[in-house]
Amino acid sequence: MRFFRSELRLIMGRRRNQAGLVVLAAMPVILGVAVRLTESNPRGDGPPGFIDDIVGNGVFLAFAALTFELTLFFPLAIAMVSGDAIAGEAHSGTLRYLLTVPAGRTRVLIVKYLGIVAGSFIATLTVAVAGAVAGILLFGTGPLTTLSGDQIPLGAGLWRLLISAAYVAFGLCALGALGLFISTLTEQPIAATVALMIVTATMWVLDAIPQISWLHPWLLVDRWDGFADLMRNPADFGTVRDGVLVTIGYIVVCLLLAWARFDGKDITS
Repeated sequence: MRFFRSELRLIMGRRRNQAGLVVLAAMPVILGVAVRLTESNPRGDGPPGFIDDIVGNGVFLAFAALTFELTLFFPLAIAMVSGDAIAGEAHSGTLRYLLTVPAGRTRVLIVKYLGIVAGSFIATLTVAVAGAVAGILLFGTGPLTTLSGDQIPLGAGLWRLLISAAYVAFGLCALGALGLFISTLTEQPIAATVALMIVTATMWVLDAIPQISWLHPWLLVDRWDGFADLMRNPADFGTVRDGVLVTIGYIVVCLLLAWARFDGKDITS
């Protein structure tokens, strides 16, 4: 736990990570202000779904923010943290000294991944809380009208928001596991970050091609927005359940690959 607390302080103490967290929290506010300024025509050319419902209940701003940040901002944040996990230590010349504590390679890998997991949940909950608070201040709140057209109490809506945020964070944990594996392949953290972003962008592109629909269920990003089904009445957990299973598969495979690579890696820096 002492090692983990040290890693967490290291992650949260970096100025670039702090700046990234501020950007993540600012996006729901910017989105809410933009919707507020165009409230006279809220159903214009914007995307359907949660965006249309923000005016009716500010809590929907949190759901819209989670959806909005899934494609770029969340993956970029996780790529920065996971890419720096092993490659950053090697690049700064501290990895060899870290292993002589002695911490052990497996323990180092576990602690690094736990730091990524913590970062994933912190980032997601920050966006959810910032979105909910900004939405309530800008648009007010009350019973939530679900995507099915009927209403549920505010408490039930906030509970579903918490589950949605946890689901998004869990998906980011799988992306972080992939980033951790990539980080063991290089000593350049920027290269690991860019590589993970390229892989994520490629999955989004492949997921948008209908001709390869057979591949879509195996892509990590395919069900990332499945939490929208939780805002139906009754809540549909089918997509979320399938997404969790795929996420677990990615986490297990990527962590095993990271361990296999890191355990036999020749540490020179």
